[in-house]
Amino acid sequence: MKPTVLLATTARWFPTARLAMALASAGFRVEAVCPSAHPLTKTGVAKTTYRYRGLRPLSSFANAIAAAKPNLIVPGDDLATFHLHQLYQREREHRRNGDLRPLIERSLGAPESFPIVFQRAAFLELAQDLNIRSPRTEVVADSADLRSWAASVGFPIALKADGTSGGDGVKIAFNLEEAESALRALAAPPLLVRAVKRTLVDQDDTLLRPSLLRRRSIVNAQAFVAGREATSAIACWKGVVIGSLHFEVVKKAQAHGHATVVRVIENQEMSIAAERLVQRLHLSGLHGLDFMLEGKTGKAHLIEINPRSTQVGHLTLGLGHDLPAALYSAVSGRPVTPVRKITEKETIALFPHEWIRDETSPFLRSGYHDVPWQNPELVRACVLSRRKQHAWYAPKASLKSTPPVELLPPDLIAPELDPDDLVAKGSQYQRSELRS
Repeated sequence: MKPTVLLATTARWFPTARLAMALASAGFRVEAVCPSAHPLTKTGVAKTTYRYRGLRPLSSFANAIAAAKPNLIVPGDDLATFHLHQLYQREREHRRNGDLRPLIERSLGAPESFPIVFQRAAFLELAQDLNIRSPRTEVVADSADLRSWAASVGFPIALKADGTSGGDGVKIAFNLEEAESALRALAAPPLLVRAVKRTLVDQDDTLLRPSLLRRRSIVNAQAFVAGREATSAIACWKGVVIGSLHFEVVKKAQAHGHATVVRVIENQEMSIAAERLVQRLHLSGLHGLDFMLEGKTGKAHLIEINPRSTQVGHLTLGLGHDLPAALYSAVSGRPVTPVRKITEKETIALFPHEWIRDETSPFLRSGYHDVPWQNPELVRACVLSRRKQHAWYAPKASLKSTPPVELLPPDLIAPELDPDDLVAKGSQYQRSELRS
């Protein structure tokens, strides 16, 4: 019997859909708890989906776990991980003897690690204790703390809010005025109008609760490291790294946003950092680590942890670099079955992120464009989602505009393609590539 993995997510991210496909390919039975109309429902790999409700998050997760009876839970975003931590704490306080706490420990790691992965300053202090190079980071509660920090460290500085990801809670300040403005913005609860708009228009109510409760964020000041960004995605099991992917970030959606183009690298410092942290925190499951590679020396500086799967976690790049396969082996007890690498190219354009960033990006042709042609419904959903986004933010944009031909390999470019033609030609290309 196949082991069951429950994908738990609070956001409609396309990477979670890609991860669902990869986990199913690795051998898992996949079920999911997610918001309505999530892209993973287009993949056909989730046997059952359970509704995530932002105003009743713990009940949503607990009910899904009870129904699915999974062998493993994989969170797809930071808030999902936080909900699982809250569930664990609730079960412990009520002294319940069910399977929930052991399952969460098996999926995420030792409960002692739960607070640390959401506290940037505490996490990087731990990293320094492990002799992992990382920038000085401290909590700044008010303007007085900020001025004291600036006087001792200088500018520029990075200000980061706990509990945020994807660059949403990061601002770089080059002087005291910018720093104080950033502190106020990052610490403030989500604006009610923004929370209501996201709830009604995007059908995403994750901001509504913190907005109504006027919950303020903890903000950290971090010494600025000039250089190139890099990221690691790791699979771990009971304190041991069992699979890893290391990339240099080539392009991003925006200055402090998520990566859209990455380049495969081997970096010993990044590998050692992952091994030491996983061992000390006794982690399990999928996690991500972000680094800065120092401009002049290339030395790796650890800057934060993502306590969940990241957008590159579905990529299969050979033995030891296939995270879903490594997790399946750990859960099932069966040896890892080598699968074909998706590409021999070092540069990977992530779909749909790079296409959304720049429809004419040269990386869509020169690198490996990671389009899931084997799942035409997901490709179609990406194209239609992009059209809706254009319509919302740019009312003059035509809903009937032709999808960019850069989605297709160079030899399949056609002057006019609707979504169905695009998917059909792309799927045909995928089949021919597999045969070769």
